[in-house]
This record gives sequence, structure tokens and C-alpha cells, in this order.
Amino acid sequence: MSVKPIHTFVVLAYKESPYLENAVLSCLKQEYPSHVVIGTSTDNEHIRKIAEKYGLDVIVNPVKNSGNIGDFDFAWSHGQNTLVTIAHQDDQYDPAYSRRMVETYRKYPNTMIMFTDYYEIRENERVYSNKILRVKRILLTPMKLAKSTTSSMIRKTAICMGNAICCPSVTFVPENIPFDRIFRQSEFFGEGDWYGWYKLSNVPDRAFTYIAEPLMGHRVHEDSHTSREIKDHTRSEQEYRMLKKFWPAPIARGIAYVYRTAQQSNTIEKKKG
Repeated sequence: MSVKPIHTFVVLAYKESPYLENAVLSCLKQEYPSHVVIGTSTDNEHIRKIAEKYGLDVIVNPVKNSGNIGDFDFAWSHGQNTLVTIAHQDDQYDPAYSRRMVETYRKYPNTMIMFTDYYEIRENERVYSNKILRVKRILLTPMKLAKSTTSSMIRKTAICMGNAICCPSVTFVPENIPFDRIFRQSEFFGEGDWYGWYKLSNVPDRAFTYIAEPLMGHRVHEDSHTSREIKDHTRSEQEYRMLKKFWPAPIARGIAYVYRTAQQSNTIEKKKG
């Protein structure tokens, strides 16, 4: 008799990404047989064909074109399982990812979120080290030492000088999260995940858990949401506002400048010709 999985991937699909099928396949090829569904607010034939090809259900956000943040809140709360990972359509997950999530949850059942280290995918090549990845790993050093912690101070070290938690690497434990919505906050539409971690870091007696292994790949390309925000500078002011939640304004502006300089490695210019 088959055992019902306790982990779900909700693959967030937006419009017609050429990387969606690869993301779906990486979720289906896990060592631990996770449940996989596709979530979207832009239901279309491209998404439906991939879902039909692999026998997947599609859950449709009734709020059309709600953006990344609206889709994130919809996805984590509709995973219908003990553990839920919001898989981005451009990214990919190593075969051990969900197995490590399940093992870690069984060891730390009071955790709200579990997240991993990650690598970047640039022009189909894996990049394990660059300036932004090194900065984030330094920020995560206290979490690496603690592994799992309910300390608000240690949890905030991962986000007080920049958002070191890679959103698609996160697995949520909905039953331990005391909110219906984590990310929705209009003034932080570009930094909604960072705001979400800040919100959760203030919850007492619940843990953040870090697995310091690069178990998933975040794709960086010229049309990615992050690259577009960095190029048009919509991210800079929101980063500054978030940093002011931890630091006096002059210090926050200085940190924002350093962090923004490091993030320039997160863009890829379109090739000419």
C-alpha cells in the first residue's frame, strides 16, 4: 500500500515560461515522492498542456494577475499537505531536496520554515559561488551554526543586512504559521518575501531551520522578476525601507548601498545581435 506524501511542491506558473516543464520535472524526480501541483493566476493553454502531460492538477488563484506576492500567499496556503514548497517556474530542485525537507521536519517539528543553500543557473550552467552568494552565506553563518532556532535575534541575523533567505528554497509548515497571509504588504511588493521572513521572525516558540546544502538552483536570466526590478531600480527604495526595520536610517542607507552593489551580479544583459 502506498504511503501518502507529507510534502507538496506548488509550482508557481506565470504566463508562458520556457522553463516551466524543467521545473516540473525536477519536482517529479525527487528521491522522496512528493505531491506536485501547478498554481497560477494566469491560467493558459501552455500551463494546461504541461499539467496534462504529467497528470498534474492546476490550482487557479481567483485573483487574476495578482503578482508574485499574491501568488506566493495563495500557493503556500493551498498546498494541502504538512510541508509545502513554492517552486518557482524558472528554477529547479535537486533530487535530494524533498527528502531532506521531510527528514529535517521530523527532527525539528516546531519549525515554521526550512530553507536551504542554493546555486544560480546562468545560461544553463550551475554557479555555486559569486559575490551575492558569498554575502548571503556570510549572513547565514549564525543560522548555519544554530541549524534550527526559535531565537528572534538569530533568525533576524539572516535578514537584518539583506534578504539572505532564498524564497524558492523555502519549505513551509502551514500548521505552525499563525497567519493566513505571510507576504501581502503593498509597500513591499518587490520585497514581499523579505517582509514575510521579518514577520515570521517575530513569532515566539516557532523555529527557522537552515540546511546548509545547495539543494536547488535559482535561474538568473534577463527576463526574470528579480533582474527586471534591479535594472529599473524599483528594488532599491524597498530594500532601504526594509533595512530601516532593523537599523537607524543612516546605517540602513549605507547597508542598502553595499547590498545593492553586490546584487548587480544578479542581472544578465540581453545579448545583442
